[in-house]
Amino acid sequence: MKRASPAPAAKASYSDPLAEVLRPGQSIELLKELHILTRDGKLNQDSRRKLKQVYHLCNFIEPLLNDVLGRQDTLTLADHGAGKSYLGFILYDLFLKEHPGSHIFGIETRDELVEKSRELADRLGFARMSFLNATVAESITTESLPPRIDIVTALHACNTATDDAIRFALAKQARHIVLVPCCQAEVAAVLRKHKNESFGKTPLSEIWRHPIHTREFGSQLTNVLRCLQLESHGYQVTVTELVGWEHSLKNELIIATHAGVPRRNARERLQQILRELNLQELEGRFLGPT
Repeated sequence: MKRASPAPAAKASYSDPLAEVLRPGQSIELLKELHILTRDGKLNQDSRRKLKQVYHLCNFIEPLLNDVLGRQDTLTLADHGAGKSYLGFILYDLFLKEHPGSHIFGIETRDELVEKSRELADRLGFARMSFLNATVAESITTESLPPRIDIVTALHACNTATDDAIRFALAKQARHIVLVPCCQAEVAAVLRKHKNESFGKTPLSEIWRHPIHTREFGSQLTNVLRCLQLESHGYQVTVTELVGWEHSLKNELIIATHAGVPRRNARERLQQILRELNLQELEGRFLGPT
């Protein structure tokens, strides 16, 4: 009796762990230069979390890029408070390096970070990336930037830096604005400054009577005022969560798209809130000229 031939051994399967994490077309060399990957191409837990956050933000920004490029052949994006320019480099690498009419500008006040970003763009051949050492006031008026910017981003811009990015975006007539605010102290400080006076003015002052409530309420109120400010300038605003709470408590994402028609009562509501909460001294920031 003829014995059955043994079944052929199954081929060993190999799964590249990076392929499960990286987006298609992502430059490994770029991620090494940004220290997201180690020199031998490994991804540690902290880097995995950082990459997940940037990719998640890219998911929100990609439709905005497509919207602009669907309307015109050129695209300009300014990353305000760029830091090490993680976001700008990854956006360029994944979406814009094949679009010759696109250009990304990283705006940062720390000279050493600006120089490092310039050197990295040169090494990688990312010719349509520029980096400026400039304050918000300088970035609005400098001839190094075009008079209009299509998309403005500000990722984890601390305290009033987010407001500076809004002022820049309004001055540059941006079509889209993407904000991830970070620590916010200014409004809370003004609430604290006038706390005793507010006790006699409104029972709402109980909301920020305790210091921890002052901090948290001030942070939320800041973003409410920013949204009203943007709506008063003709933007449609969406507020959502960037990543899960397990990654960051500062995870609010504000996306504004210019619709051309201001929300009818946005400015009046903003003024009423400032008046009711004894914050009139902040009118210049939220209601002043751009």
